[in-house]
Amino acid sequence: MQRPPPNFSSVTAAAARLDGVAHRTPVLTSSSLNKRYGAEFFFKCENFQRMGAFKFRGGYNALASIPVAERAAGVVAYSSGNHAQAIALSAQMLAMPAVIVMPEDAPALKLAATRGYGAEVVLYNRYTQDRSEISLGIAKERGARLIPPYDHPDVIAGQGTASLELFEQVNELDMLFICLGGGGLLAGGLLAAAALNPACAVYGVEPEAGNDGQQSFRKGEIVSIPTPKTIADGAQTQFLGELTFPIIKSYARDILSVSDDDLIQSMRFFFERMKMVVEPTGCLSLAGALHLGEKLKGKRVGILISGGNVDSETFCRLLASSSSTRWHEL
Repeated sequence: MQRPPPNFSSVTAAAARLDGVAHRTPVLTSSSLNKRYGAEFFFKCENFQRMGAFKFRGGYNALASIPVAERAAGVVAYSSGNHAQAIALSAQMLAMPAVIVMPEDAPALKLAATRGYGAEVVLYNRYTQDRSEISLGIAKERGARLIPPYDHPDVIAGQGTASLELFEQVNELDMLFICLGGGGLLAGGLLAAAALNPACAVYGVEPEAGNDGQQSFRKGEIVSIPTPKTIADGAQTQFLGELTFPIIKSYARDILSVSDDDLIQSMRFFFERMKMVVEPTGCLSLAGALHLGEKLKGKRVGILISGGNVDSETFCRLLASSSSTRWHEL
């Protein structure tokens, strides 16, 4: 039986389920960025969430929603890393077996963490194999529940609690920028914004190389693309979800795209000026906001940082690969 799409009540129910389990992550500000753009920036720091990313919210909410009598069969998920860790950790907390299908080139840090949480990892080639087919086969073989990374009602509802908290912490915003891969975080955030702050213009931001969301938003239907090559490994999705797209189409102001160099410059800013480690995918929101330049003036601007899971070698290599000149303009 197909479940109905999530709504704001789903988000508030997820918030109750996550209360005392997920971290209520801090909201930070930057006086230098405020001065440069004549705006007030509010950074919702999901890089400080359990397992280092917002994905814990949706992962735990989905698993905790499974009836206790059905949990012994376990769960199967596919992910480039953060959803993998979220499901692995949540399964460990709820005493459920978990199998995670991950790309062979997933960041070593994310592979190690997923295994460290006790999950079984099955590797695949993201450019030649279909992760959903592999995962579905394992789920059928083991009688386990398949929890996709974004196109699932409980996952979307859980991700929406990040924006719900942000509105509770800072009250009204004029603009909110949210990282976009498959659309779970954005769709959940849009449900929260539509209910709590309907005048807020919400933007999704994705990498230029993987702008399927932008193309879909412009065309009015889901557009599928080849697996994009970008440093934003959490946004290497090929298409939006059947559940996430209608919400995005109905409520988003626009979908923006940014270059990998934009992401590196944002990583540098977070590290050097705000003393935070943010992974490339987590920098999408800030990079997208800064593309609007003068349109930010006088606005209260929310920036949802999605995660901070990047290994030290990759982090240092990316910062060293790009000149520090541009970030001084931020």
